[in-house]
Amino acid sequence: MNDGYDAGYGGDTPYELVGYDEYGRPVYRPAQTQPQGQGQQQPYDPYTQQQGQQYGQQGYGYDPYATGAQQPQGQQPYDPYDAYGSGTGYDTGRQYPAYGDDHAFGTPQGGPPAQPSYDPYGRAATSGPQPRVAEQTAHIPQQAGPPDEPEAGAPAADPAETGREYHTEQFAFVEEPTDDSEDVIDWMKFTENRTERREEARRRARTRVVALAVVLALVAVGGVGYLWYAGKLPGLSSSDSEPGTTTAAGAQKRDVIAVHLHDTNGGATSTALLVDNTTTKRGTAVLVPNSLSLTSDDGSTTTLAKSVDDAGPDATRTALDSVLGTDIEGTWRLDTPYLQILVDLVGNIEVDTDTDVPDPEAKDKGAAPLVHKGEGQTLSGKMAVAYATHRGSGEKADAQLQRFGQVMQGVLRKLSSDPQAATTTIQTLGLILDPPLTEQDLGSFLAGLSDLAKGGDFTTTLLPVEGDGRLSAEASEGVVKEVLGGTAKSPDKDAAVSVSVQNATGVEDRGGKARVVLLNGGFTFLEGSAASGTEATSKVVYAEAADKEDAVQVAKTLGLPTDSVTQGEVPANAKVSVVLGQDYEPAS
Repeated sequence: MNDGYDAGYGGDTPYELVGYDEYGRPVYRPAQTQPQGQGQQQPYDPYTQQQGQQYGQQGYGYDPYATGAQQPQGQQPYDPYDAYGSGTGYDTGRQYPAYGDDHAFGTPQGGPPAQPSYDPYGRAATSGPQPRVAEQTAHIPQQAGPPDEPEAGAPAADPAETGREYHTEQFAFVEEPTDDSEDVIDWMKFTENRTERREEARRRARTRVVALAVVLALVAVGGVGYLWYAGKLPGLSSSDSEPGTTTAAGAQKRDVIAVHLHDTNGGATSTALLVDNTTTKRGTAVLVPNSLSLTSDDGSTTTLAKSVDDAGPDATRTALDSVLGTDIEGTWRLDTPYLQILVDLVGNIEVDTDTDVPDPEAKDKGAAPLVHKGEGQTLSGKMAVAYATHRGSGEKADAQLQRFGQVMQGVLRKLSSDPQAATTTIQTLGLILDPPLTEQDLGSFLAGLSDLAKGGDFTTTLLPVEGDGRLSAEASEGVVKEVLGGTAKSPDKDAAVSVSVQNATGVEDRGGKARVVLLNGGFTFLEGSAASGTEATSKVVYAEAADKEDAVQVAKTLGLPTDSVTQGEVPANAKVSVVLGQDYEPAS
């Protein structure tokens, strides 16, 4: 069975190409022939030019739609849908093509009778004469086929009766709006931007979380390190098992400066250790008795008072560090005139005095005391010096030392807590400090203690020392360990025998010669108090019976007779006391 796409292979009927469908396939139709004896009319090929005289008569263009213009004489109007050249003109009557149902759609009222039609898809036509076959029209995509033309003189058909309806899409291409594609692109960009913003927000959130974790880790490590350094870390502090203590004494941070008060009138000295415990935020003034035994550079034993006067501040600081196990950062020598100026600079001080103090410049013994006993006494510079150096008749040396501590605490309460202001006050004094201590260091240190003293966190305590100058067990466990954070290292009792020598020969250099002899003999030399006069004979005195043999060895070393050895009172820091008389003849 042949159709419009089959060129009729194997048959005798010729076909000709009329066009292409919307898929690009060729469309054929049977070739039309004219009866014998008649001139053959060439079929109209819509894709080619008209040939011969007709082309020359029509000219360049023609009106294929027969708009009614006057045609030249002798020329029939061209009907684009009249493929047989019937010469009837444009209006040849309405033709009804067949579409394969073997009959026409029908003839409108008043039209010619229905003619059998040719099936362009290859089906056999109906029998009978077929003077004319409807032309097969090729279908071009997006373009409607040629409309059926009404016959001349026939009324125009109503589109509603014919069922045809014309649309713009049949004659022109409709461009698709580009706004939709732009909207799609904008939407894709918007979606992409939203995704990128979300990813960026997640990345920033992760970065913040990581940074916060690092900061917390550093804070935790720093906190643990501080607790370990301060001895507060649970399980590692030696004071965990002791109730009432929170920080190991040895792990606390302390700043210590030694203060030596020199009485320029009497010649005596007083020593205090100012301690600033930065861990517990407490300050303390540790009063050190002059009888404390120290070991000098040459290994000999001496007292604190002798060391301050003879060895100087550096050697004394080193000896104190060795005995107390501390780390004294500097020495402040404070003579009584500077103490008076300091008290006047801070605007007087208030002290709870424990005794009346006479005026040292008063000539009348019945004159009123310079300092009165009582609580909250206001002391000027002169009064403060008199009270700090006063030692009543029959009083122990510790009483005067405690008064010095009261004056120092009163000064700290009135001193400025600002380091710069405190430094200015020290600079105003015009002190010559012993290196490595500087005015800035001393001013900052005193400002810190001033702040503690004003807040009630500053106390004064006395270092307990035994009669022989060694530290007691109470001092070792209490003041030395808890306050100073050190370990007591007093000279061993089994060390060399300490000998106190008093020169009463009337010859100054004989005391020095006796010192050399004793040191060479393996004894520890202690310089005794100055003799009030001369003695005719020398004496060697021991206090305990167990020390008699040592006293005999001292007499033999000095070249004194053994009968000069007697039992009696000796200084607290010595086992044997020697009084050199005029009978002493040092070896040459």
